[in-house]
Amino acid sequence: MKLCKPKAMMTAIAALFMTSAVAAKDVTIGYMGMNNPWKHAITEKLIEKETGYDVKWRRFDSGAKVITAMASGSIDIASAGSSPIAAAVSRGIDIELVWVLENIANAEALVVRDGSGIIAPSDLKGKRVAVPFVSTTHFHALFALEQFGLSDKTVKLMNMQPNSIAAAWQRGDIDAAFVWDPVLGKIKENGNVLITSKTLSSWGKPTFDGLVVDKKFGKENADFMAKVLKIVADLDQEYRDNKDSFDASYPMAKSIAKISGTDVNDVAGVLALYEFPDFTQQLSCSWLGCGIEGGAAKSLKATSEFLKKENKINELMPDYSVFVNPEYAQAASKL
Repeated sequence: MKLCKPKAMMTAIAALFMTSAVAAKDVTIGYMGMNNPWKHAITEKLIEKETGYDVKWRRFDSGAKVITAMASGSIDIASAGSSPIAAAVSRGIDIELVWVLENIANAEALVVRDGSGIIAPSDLKGKRVAVPFVSTTHFHALFALEQFGLSDKTVKLMNMQPNSIAAAWQRGDIDAAFVWDPVLGKIKENGNVLITSKTLSSWGKPTFDGLVVDKKFGKENADFMAKVLKIVADLDQEYRDNKDSFDASYPMAKSIAKISGTDVNDVAGVLALYEFPDFTQQLSCSWLGCGIEGGAAKSLKATSEFLKKENKINELMPDYSVFVNPEYAQAASKL
């Protein structure tokens, strides 16, 4: 057997490293400030370690901004609420839902400020209600007003990002707001919950936060997508397994607080407001499974119908199940 000379061996090793460097792929992932277990993947670089991809993380204040970035091609994967996802696919943006991060449940609420004079829903008439437009809270705000016999014509609905809502609340510039944590927790300190998304969901209009991917990127990086979803699922399972003892000292809680901007002492309470579906639930008819009869497809369709009624989108798609892809979750469940 012919042995390599030291110089030749070093050249071969260098070439190997160069090949590996060239092979490393870049991905840009957008995220929002909601409290959820997968924020731990950001601080601990779990995706980078597991996949070898170079990940660029970008934070957004609302789902509407996430979708704008996806439409421009500047991000590949992102978290967004069901309302902006529905609006996006109805407008022809080539993305698909691949994972339901959380059933929003009680984690979003319409809060009325102390001293605003709002006791009952009818008291909202003429009041200033802040909400990030084209978000899940915007969708539920409009739906709630409809149920209360009101509309955005009789209520002063104001388009504000979460941080702006917090500032306006402190100044007394708004009477109510429909938003998520960490701002939700702050405004609850001198406000009262009028209604939550869990109640509105039970009235037939469920909302959720999900992971969406550019279809072309997902198809070309199927193994990567499966590994990402396995990481997300494992973190959710870790939280569920330790829910009873989960507190501010838990490493995941510290990660969530750091990324989301929530007080670490409040993280456990905020997470308890959400429901995090496991693989069985994800792939069932409740969410990603069952095609047009699946929960996610039905939610996107119902949300889109409502947004069209409110003139927020121009057209409806004939089949919303084509924007729900369970294949990566199925692959992840076998890893």
